[in-house]
Amino acid sequence: MKYTQATWQHEDENLYEPLLSEKDGYAVEVDSSLPDELTRDSLELPDLSEPELARHYTRLSQMNYGIDSGPYPLGSCTMKYNPKFTEDVAALPGASIHPDRSEASVQGTLELMHGLQEYLGKIGGMDAVSLQPPAGAAGEFTGILVTKAYHEANGEGDQRTEIIVPDSAHGTNPASAALGGYDVVELPSAEDGRVDLDALSAAVGDSTALFMLTNPNTLGLFERDIEEIAEIVHGAGGLLYYDGANLNALLGRARPGDMGFDIMHYNVHKTFATPHGGGGPGAGPIGVGEKLAEFLPAPRVRKVDNRYERFDPEQTIGKVHGFTGNWLVLVKAYAYIARLGDEGLSDASAKAVLNANYLASQIEYDVPFGPFHHEFVASAGDQDAADVAKRMLDYGVHPPTTKWPEIVSEALMTEPTEIESRETLDQLAEAFNAVVAEDDETLEAAPEKTTAKRIDQASAARNLRLSWQALDE
Repeated sequence: MKYTQATWQHEDENLYEPLLSEKDGYAVEVDSSLPDELTRDSLELPDLSEPELARHYTRLSQMNYGIDSGPYPLGSCTMKYNPKFTEDVAALPGASIHPDRSEASVQGTLELMHGLQEYLGKIGGMDAVSLQPPAGAAGEFTGILVTKAYHEANGEGDQRTEIIVPDSAHGTNPASAALGGYDVVELPSAEDGRVDLDALSAAVGDSTALFMLTNPNTLGLFERDIEEIAEIVHGAGGLLYYDGANLNALLGRARPGDMGFDIMHYNVHKTFATPHGGGGPGAGPIGVGEKLAEFLPAPRVRKVDNRYERFDPEQTIGKVHGFTGNWLVLVKAYAYIARLGDEGLSDASAKAVLNANYLASQIEYDVPFGPFHHEFVASAGDQDAADVAKRMLDYGVHPPTTKWPEIVSEALMTEPTEIESRETLDQLAEAFNAVVAEDDETLEAAPEKTTAKRIDQASAARNLRLSWQALDE
């Protein structure tokens, strides 16, 4: 077949960047079967100069929107700017090590891992930390496996069959619980958007293995009854799990372990400003209280005399990732924490809360719940939240998360994070307020000013094209 042009070409030809194979009339005949030896010489490539190639990729980068381009207020995703010094640290020659090297030859690596375990344990109020899970969802699933191992060790593995999640929970919570073989019990929220204590008391029992919660919750609301929540769950013999997605609101101010949480995962690619999105890589270390430490994944790192060594906890659930996790992401998280220190992390939390509340005060959409912390959920009212999001693209900003949590009608879930200036927040507010006054016809036609106009999201999700060779089909 002949590969000619991308299917999403915009009507304005100035917004379309030709494929390399299209430049100067050059066309590549593509055979759908790959050569036996996939080498540079086996592929037919355009003969382009270095300036042509450099400009091609630069123009492509300018057609995309990212955290280096502007604000990215995706609620609950915590899309922070990634400071470049962490990239420099991860690029140091000493960070490029083979994971199979002997412990004696990687003492610096093990010292950093041990230090990050200690940092995260202190920040979360946890007694033991494993760095192995490669993402937040993987950290959740690891927490489920630790929960299962704990109850089995107590002779209650067959009895503890249910995991409770709030109706505002991240979608990964019930997915992780179901993947672990548990029945999922959804807990309705109270009228104020927080945990309904009466509903929780009625839901827990001898079958309860775990209650999964984030605090502040997905509405940005702090669970003021968290100590009573912990008592209810623990009184029924269950464990309390902290989804670390919203830890950005608590840094240096409150710790999940002090609230009564037994297990938590840390989204270091959210809270500690390492790259996030686009499929990764991420890292989702897991922390636990002392009674669960022996069930953590192997290996962990400990200090013995004046050296560092890997070790397997006595009742470990085994490995959940190759070697010791996504090493370079962990390096960046360590560098970020070490550079900010206690005062810097606390300041980041304060600014995250301030920015969210300032932005909410400046937009004309209704914000039904409060007071909130690092994020808020507005309602688009009679407008379609997805249309609002697409129209905001035309105003040069990235939209918030939409349609979730479902307890807010036409939800616009917004988290500006601590990195944004007042000027940027005002720009975001102007975009919100411009869209709120527009008619349905305008919203339904949006976006008009982007390289790719409106796409059929449902068809794109249901009919995946996982190869560039499939674009002409």
